[in-house]
Amino acid sequence: MLTLSILGFLAERPMHAYELRRRISDLIGHNRPVSDGALYPALNRLRQAGHVERQAEPGDSAPTRQVLRITPAGRTELLRRLAEPKETEITDGGSFFTLLAFLGQVPDPERQAAVLRRRLDFLSAPGSFFSRSGAPVRIKDEEDRYRRGMLIMARAAQRAERAWLEETLRALLEADAAAERPS
Repeated sequence: MLTLSILGFLAERPMHAYELRRRISDLIGHNRPVSDGALYPALNRLRQAGHVERQAEPGDSAPTRQVLRITPAGRTELLRRLAEPKETEITDGGSFFTLLAFLGQVPDPERQAAVLRRRLDFLSAPGSFFSRSGAPVRIKDEEDRYRRGMLIMARAAQRAERAWLEETLRALLEADAAAERPS
């Protein structure tokens, strides 16, 4: 998700590594803090792959600073990653939210919708934090109050996410249909 975040934020605009780290930390840092020890090796890998470039920018009264920019190859890679996410980027909530933060950069509404449909399909499958004999535990069957609380909160969040996904998919399909109608 670090690579996706770097490419996603740099696609919005060039920035210094310090600002990039702050933006990434705001997005995913509550789950996994972003350290210089993680950011700079990732930036170096992206530079070596030709996805990010660094350019010197003169400071007003400060020394020259390095500005990071996404390259055309980096933009292509970003769009590929957004339109064709890995399964874990669909099933893991934190990873999906990172993906969602940049999905609007995919220019094709149908490709956006395909990603959202994958998430909706995942959320529609039976599942639970806990299982007995291979079957998901239902809220009413969980005796431990804290585990029951986990199930109640997860179910509420899942309902809200499904409602948003369904609403957004409808809007994308309506916009696509309107664009195809002759004027």
